This record gives sequence, C-alpha cells and structure tokens, in this order.
Amino acid sequence: MPVARKSSVKLFVFLALFTLPLAAAVEVVKPEQVGLSSERLQRINQVIQRHVDAGNISGAITVVARKGSVAHLQAQGLMDVESKTPMALDAVFRLASMTKPVVGVSILMLVEEGKIRINDPVSRFIPAFKQLKVAVADLSGAAPIGAGTSPPGIPFTTVPANREITIRDLLTHTSGLVSGAISAQEAAKAPRKSAETLAVYIPRLAVFPLEFQPGTRWAYSPGAGFDTLARVVEIASGQSFDQFLRQRIFEPLGMKDTFFGPPEGRQSRVASIYAKTGNGLEKRPTTDPRALAGNVYFSGAGGLSGTTEDYLRFAQMLLNGGLLNGKRLLGSRTVEWMTTVHTPENLPGRRPGQGFGLSVRVINDSGAGPTMLTEGSFGWGGAYGTLFWVDPKKQLIGLLMIQARPNTEIRTDFESAVMQALVD
Repeated sequence: MPVARKSSVKLFVFLALFTLPLAAAVEVVKPEQVGLSSERLQRINQVIQRHVDAGNISGAITVVARKGSVAHLQAQGLMDVESKTPMALDAVFRLASMTKPVVGVSILMLVEEGKIRINDPVSRFIPAFKQLKVAVADLSGAAPIGAGTSPPGIPFTTVPANREITIRDLLTHTSGLVSGAISAQEAAKAPRKSAETLAVYIPRLAVFPLEFQPGTRWAYSPGAGFDTLARVVEIASGQSFDQFLRQRIFEPLGMKDTFFGPPEGRQSRVASIYAKTGNGLEKRPTTDPRALAGNVYFSGAGGLSGTTEDYLRFAQMLLNGGLLNGKRLLGSRTVEWMTTVHTPENLPGRRPGQGFGLSVRVINDSGAGPTMLTEGSFGWGGAYGTLFWVDPKKQLIGLLMIQARPNTEIRTDFESAVMQALVD
C-alpha cells in the first residue's frame, strides 16, 4: 500500500475513533456535507506548514467542526523537536488562559443554582475584598505616598475604590485587579508560595491596589481575576475547584484528558513548549506556576492542560446551547448571556471589533477585525498558542492547538483559512 494511502486510512480510522464517544453530537463527515470545501480546507494545512517551515512553531493540531460534525482534523509537525516525536492527535497541551472560559461556565452554573449573583461584590465570598484601594500614578516625580513603591518601580498614591469589584467585573476584565504595571509590580512583592492554596493566597490579593476604578476600563487580568473566581467557585459550591470541574464539567462531557498538572501516565504525551529566537526554535521549560501547581493550587486563570478532543467537547457543548450527549451544563439562555457583550462600547481598552462577554471575547463588528470572523463569534486563546472560537451563526467551531510563543500571526492566519473554506 502506498505511504500516502496508509496515512489517509490511519487518519480516517482515528477520526472515527475520535468522534465515536461523542455519538450524535459530533461525527465525521465530508466537508461538502456541511457547507465547507475540501479543497479550501487544505489551505489550513498549508498555513500550518508555512509556519513550521519558518520555524515559528514545531507543530500543530487543527480542527474545524460544523453543524455538529468534524470536517477537518489534522496533526502536523512535531510535538518535540529534539526527539523528533511527531505531533500526535492525543497530545496534551497546556491550555493556559483557555482555562478561563471553563471558569466562566463554572460560575454561571452556580448562578443558575442561585448560589452566585453576577453583580455580587466579591467580598460576599471573600471578605478581604471589602475595602480596596486604587493606584494613581504619581507623575510629579515626588516620592510615593501611601502604599507606594521603591525605585525602579512606578511611584503612585492610592485612593479608595469608588465601589466594590463584582463577579461581573472579574469575568469581563474590568476589575483592575492586577491588571497593569502598578498593580503587577505590587503583587510581585508578595508572590504565592509553592504550598499555598487558593484559600490561602487569594485573600492576599486584596492588599494590592487596583489598577483603575472598577468598571472604568478594560484591561486583561492574566492571573489574579480568574484565580479569584476559582476561589469563589470553591466557596459557593463547597468543593475544591478541581473537584467541581471534575464532577460537574469534565465527567459529564467525557473530558477524560483534562486536568491540573499532567498526571502519571500522560507525561509522554505532553507537547513541548518552544519560542522562536535568532537561533531558531528553542525549548522552554514549563515555568508557569499555574501549570506546575496542579496538586495544590487550582488556577482558574491558566492551570489546565488537556487534549484537542476534550476541548472540542467543551466548545461543542457551548455551540449546542449548554448541552452535549444528553448532559446539560447550562440553559440555552445562559449561554446566550455568557456570549453577549457586557463591556460598554466606549470603555477604554476595548479592541477594535471586539467586546467581552462573561469570560470570552465576542466579535461585535466583523468589519473592524483582522479576519472574517462573523459577529457573535466568541472564544479565547492561551499564552502558548491554543485558540478556539464558536460561531453560532455559521454553526462552526475552530480549534488550534500549538505550544509556541509568540503566536499572534498564526492565530490570525488560521482564522482566515477556516472562514474562507465556507461555501454556503
């Protein structure tokens, strides 16, 4: 049998196995059956190969699903350059900030149960957040006052927060909690210790000044905001965040390969992280404490690792309005609410064409962005290159799994390659 024929057969067999547990929710079809062009979908492979050849990434897995069916699934390149290990379809990726939408679903499940209100002050669950201060940069060059800082930090004074930060503020990155230069420099003075849990560390965040008055700006909170939400989930549910995710999300959806810190038996499947340098791709150790503290600190901001198949299940659940294979996590109206823009049009910091929902970016002006994503599309990405979006209008899911930094261009190229394959 020719090599190309063998590869095709192997891929077809894996596709069948990959989707079999998803039953009617996701099945493999020819692209033309769901309004996609087989020929045009090949451009995704070409985009990925160009980035591999250019030394931007070591390899990737790409998925396009439409109308509940997988139309494209491809592994390319290497998951480890040094050992020349081919990218495997069951490779485990550090999801980083693609953990955040999982937190969003967790919070909304508890909202549906009446245990959390979206406008609740965070202090309802964590009293230390009752009276926060806001940093004001001292542009006069005078010595800092109040909380202050020492050179070479940014001098600042503090003022009382106009109001408390809310659950909504955290979900939409409008809280100011460790969301900029001053708040980050202050938080860095008291980092989390290796043995500290969410319960121990999160109240300490309340000591640091907010970057701005709550609700007055959009600024990404890479760690603190969603780690705080994870602690809120623990308090409201009475479970550790890890237990909540396992029992309430992962097990119902069949996400058997998603976890905090790769457990024994899966280490060999973890894709290596690379960075493009002047000397080519260089392997980077996993120094992110959110990814390393899996057995102690369950980071809602970026602690999860998982497989392509698992995250496709999660994305398909959202596209289905909260339901997958008879397991309902959220009501359909709740998913609509989650993926509605919650940030005002004139809010400083908002990116052209994009608003922010409850843990996800939302495209609200398709003409203002760099790709053809349609209005209403929502999703998010991770620091190491993972990316997903759900397009309710086109009934489409795009999923990119890589482990490389920087990664902005490949994400844009992937979005364009997926959207140009639509032919109906």
